[in-house]
Amino acid sequence: MSIVVPDSKPIKRGSIPLDLKTWGPFVALIALALLGALINPAFLGLDNLSNMLTRSAFIGIIAIGATFVITAGGLDLSVGSMAAFIAGVMIILMNSLVEQFGPGLTTVLLGVGASLILGLCAGFINGMVTTKGKIEAFIVTLGTMGIYRSLVTYLADGGTLSLDWGVRDIYRPVYYGHLMGIPIPVLVFLLVAVAGYILLNHTRFGRYCFAIGSNEKVAEYSAIHVDRIKTMTYMLQGVCVALATIIYVPRLGSASGATGVLWELEAIAAVIIGGTMLKGGHGRIWGTVVGAIMLTMIGNILNLTDAISNYLNGTVQGIIIIVAVYLQRASWRKTGT
Repeated sequence: MSIVVPDSKPIKRGSIPLDLKTWGPFVALIALALLGALINPAFLGLDNLSNMLTRSAFIGIIAIGATFVITAGGLDLSVGSMAAFIAGVMIILMNSLVEQFGPGLTTVLLGVGASLILGLCAGFINGMVTTKGKIEAFIVTLGTMGIYRSLVTYLADGGTLSLDWGVRDIYRPVYYGHLMGIPIPVLVFLLVAVAGYILLNHTRFGRYCFAIGSNEKVAEYSAIHVDRIKTMTYMLQGVCVALATIIYVPRLGSASGATGVLWELEAIAAVIIGGTMLKGGHGRIWGTVVGAIMLTMIGNILNLTDAISNYLNGTVQGIIIIVAVYLQRASWRKTGT
């Protein structure tokens, strides 16, 4: 005898239904953690786990912004180059402010504020050109990816931009500091994730993102300002890139044309692994968080084993994206959604 649950397949009495779309990323994360522990016991060391979570914060924060963009049916390939450009401008600005304000907190705060404004403006440009220019997001952000990368290379004169040592000492705790034993980047990542979850799942803006990604024309007929909402998702993405850059700069205290390379690949991979549909209309913030941690975990495991070179990390990520999208499409064909 079976019990039929509305909008679901019949399940046998006594069985526990498991929604793999929702819980799949979490199951995969646990399995990957067990694999890491089996490969090298040092994987579960507190220092290793702390370092891994800290490194996942950069991509995780960017990926949370990407979740909104992709949920609304968009795509942003410029995030890595945007991060490099913001980091370069931020360093140049703070170095110039040292002469007036000295290497103190004021200089750091002004640099941080400028970075947030720059990220917001960069996202606004991506959104406006995409929506008002009626150009595919892939083309627009591919173009701005090249623009931002060349700009930071120009600013660095083909070399590296280095932060003033005095400012670096003040700024250093943003990456290396702890609060209640938790690394500050991890706390920022958690706060952004909570804010992103509330915004996507419990506000009108989030509902509009789902509606636009599901069917843009129907959303327009429902009196939703589609262009405005889509532009706002790109602006939110820009702010997330700026936040990630703010906690990344004190790590090395420098920026160059090589900063943020392949971050767009990792951000998109984290979103897709987390269960957000690449075609739009469906997004999961906590799935994205798990996806970002999984990507960092894969790189960490590769570093702890000699079986596969850690230089193949990008290859593994690329395969994961292809497989994840294939499984999503297979699911759409099976369920008809």
